[in-house]
Amino acid sequence: MACSGGTELGARFRRTKIMSKANLAKVVEWTFKDDEAKRLRVLELVARNDEGSVLRVSSQVFNLPVDDDACRINCLLTLQGVSPVLASVVLAFFDPKRYGVFDVYAWRGLLGNEVPNLFSTMNYLKLLAALRKTAGKHNLDVRTVEKGLVEKKLDETGIIENRSKRKSGRGTAKTKTRKTKKR
Repeated sequence: MACSGGTELGARFRRTKIMSKANLAKVVEWTFKDDEAKRLRVLELVARNDEGSVLRVSSQVFNLPVDDDACRINCLLTLQGVSPVLASVVLAFFDPKRYGVFDVYAWRGLLGNEVPNLFSTMNYLKLLAALRKTAGKHNLDVRTVEKGLVEKKLDETGIIENRSKRKSGRGTAKTKTRKTKKR
């Protein structure tokens, strides 16, 4: 199954309110598709989870009250191989109106320079609050704001991001070529 930006997985998560172990592996594939070593390492960890645990945890996460972000993230973190970044991807796929991917460029765009140990639950909650404030101000989905911040940063640095190859923290970069006028 092609996972174009998680659209198909997100639709499945919203419809069924569960995530299978195979779906979790697809989230890992999408998140780390451009970092083979990390992708293989995380897939190996995710494979250690039993199907029942993944189904139970995801069912709990997808059925929690809307305002229980910390519980959602912490529940997902009980699964082997799931980090705050991967938990943010699951949540962004599930509910793009309220969640975005935990990304260093989004952090920099809203909150400035990274803090030590950036990728923690507490820091994701800080980023999420800033994303939601910005999204509310402009009447946009949180995921749209997060993606816009990442794309803006990549454009500013002269990098074009292949959107289908986005990964948290960094985009797969190609040097941006600029057309110059002949004089």
